[in-house]
Amino acid sequence: MVDPAPAVPADALAGQPIQHVERDGVHYTLLGTAHVSHASVAAVEALLARERFDAVAVELCDSRFQALAAPERLQQMDLVAVLRNGKAGMVAAQLLLAGYQARLAEQLGIEPGAEMKAAMAGAQVRDLPVWLIDREVGLTVGRAYRAVGFWQRMGLVGGLLGSLLSRERIDESEIEKLKEGDMLDSAFREFATQSQSLYQALIGERDQFMAARLREQAARVDDVARVLVVIGAGHLRGLADELASQQEAPALVAARLSQPPPPARWPKVLGWTLLLLIVGGFAWGFSKGGAVGMELVVAWVLATAGLGALGCALAGGHPASIAAAALASPLTPLHPVLSSGTVSAAVELWLRKPRVADFAALRTDLVSWKGWWRNGVARILLNFFLTNLGTALGVYLAGARMIKALFSA
Repeated sequence: MVDPAPAVPADALAGQPIQHVERDGVHYTLLGTAHVSHASVAAVEALLARERFDAVAVELCDSRFQALAAPERLQQMDLVAVLRNGKAGMVAAQLLLAGYQARLAEQLGIEPGAEMKAAMAGAQVRDLPVWLIDREVGLTVGRAYRAVGFWQRMGLVGGLLGSLLSRERIDESEIEKLKEGDMLDSAFREFATQSQSLYQALIGERDQFMAARLREQAARVDDVARVLVVIGAGHLRGLADELASQQEAPALVAARLSQPPPPARWPKVLGWTLLLLIVGGFAWGFSKGGAVGMELVVAWVLATAGLGALGCALAGGHPASIAAAALASPLTPLHPVLSSGTVSAAVELWLRKPRVADFAALRTDLVSWKGWWRNGVARILLNFFLTNLGTALGVYLAGARMIKALFSA
């Protein structure tokens, strides 16, 4: 086994959060890192240089690994499929997170995930296998999304958006403080108190999943006695505890935590209820007289079409996309699945296909307000959300007008 010893700072491991766990004859060295940190990169390189390992495990799933190893894959995103499959929200959340990491990287002069790259590069030099042990990020986002209520989701998105667009500089010493074990544990206890279900989906389940994956991988490979595990510091305590105590068969744990969340029933129920209320309202209006019925129809069309088109226009939509939003907004609330934002964004995508440069600049463009409108990919997502928001406001106003007219007729 090749074991080069590159020059590393003598104190590169001083104060770094490291835990050791023995399980099933395998010694695991767990290194907690900050995902945007020079010190974390140095700690990874120091451990690989000073100790002998048989494998290196990293807190990555296949999607995040591909994003690090081949960033150009982002340019292959199928926006049509994103819109058609209702994944615009999930993609937007992932892009917000990537943009926030890009903002940190811009300020600190280091790429997000540099410590993971250092671990994989060090493993390659030493001819060591690399284990990807994290759960797929899309699955985690989906389970986290379903774990909390509507207002918590809005708070999370608002907080992430505010952090992304804030101009306040973040000092590197603050990033390093994330690796102080006591403070980190305290922060997560407070977080868990505020939203135990969200904590479980984002942190707790992944601790269990990564422990199971480590056990699975170690059982599959002969002659593995020492494994370096590079993970975010927020997972250090939980993963160490799970790895030491987990009793369920690892394959069963991984399979259970890999199940996508069941689809919510309330959107369909709400959609059909809304359809019945609207159609019933129109029928009741016409039963009171043709003038009352036509008044309700006109109010409905003006409110939904006008505000849906306004939302599309605020997103910088093409005139044809704005027209599509105006035409779709009065009709799509009558369809339990289709949305006006999907229609207008699809037209926008057809007329203004994002360039390769838009995908390449996506992370950096997202750190400014103007970038969301300048970037072709982000603008399509904005089109989707703002058109839907405008249509929803129109439905609310037209519905209120309908109730008032019906009860005063």
